Amino acid sequence: MRRLVVIGSVSGAPGVTATALALGAVWPQEADGGVRPVLVEADGSGGDLMMRFGLPAAPSLLDVAAAIGQPQPGSLLGAVSELPWGLRVVAAVPGRRPCTEAVRLLAGEAGRGVLLGGGGDRGTVVLDVGRIGEDTAPLVQVADQVVLVVRGGAEPLTHVSSYGLEAEAFVGRLTLGVVGPCPYPAGEIASALGIERVVFLPWDAKAVASMNRSVRGSVRASGFRARPLLRAVRELAEQLAVPRQAEAGAVVDGGQCGRDVVPAAGMKGVPTWARR
Repeated sequence: MRRLVVIGSVSGAPGVTATALALGAVWPQEADGGVRPVLVEADGSGGDLMMRFGLPAAPSLLDVAAAIGQPQPGSLLGAVSELPWGLRVVAAVPGRRPCTEAVRLLAGEAGRGVLLGGGGDRGTVVLDVGRIGEDTAPLVQVADQVVLVVRGGAEPLTHVSSYGLEAEAFVGRLTLGVVGPCPYPAGEIASALGIERVVFLPWDAKAVASMNRSVRGSVRASGFRARPLLRAVRELAEQLAVPRQAEAGAVVDGGQCGRDVVPAAGMKGVPTWARR
């Protein structure tokens, strides 16, 4: 069956779609035997990809939702469009009402079955769920990996702290992606929030622009001209692609740009960054 990676936030959408696009762009295909990933825009307020890239109204997430529950719902790949630089996507249509209903159906048991596919289906599905809520909670629960995107200030991190994450339910499958400048070290954030893996994702306007272009090309994640965001997300993707049972233990990125790692500790009272 397919691997399911959910990208979302608990407060607004501070770079969720950009992170999801980057993850799809740099996902290591060798991890899936050469099968390219699929990005699904499962955001109730969706339509961003369709408008941004001028994608046709069909196929879309609505086609997937309409087939859910049918005796033969078909394949998720039947609703795929392709971005100019090669990423396969299932885009949502503009409009909150149809998107919300489509996401609700997708999060149901039958919808999750379509996402995961059958025993012969391989590859990775990246779900951009925007702000995590009641409608998308079932998708978070069944995901192989969850990337929670947050800005690096005290207020956004406090929102994560107050969200009430159940650490036991996310053991080995939760990553906090801190976007942009952050004055706090990864180890301190991990210890305060009880999250095993914290990574820093630089705010990189040029990388975002390269992924938003409507002309054909490629997105580079390695080499001299690779953008900082894409390099950072590539490292994250390589960690997420490791089967959970094969992980030797979760690690935390120990610096703003470095690769040092330290084990994450559990909750230790009120975090120091929340008191500053």
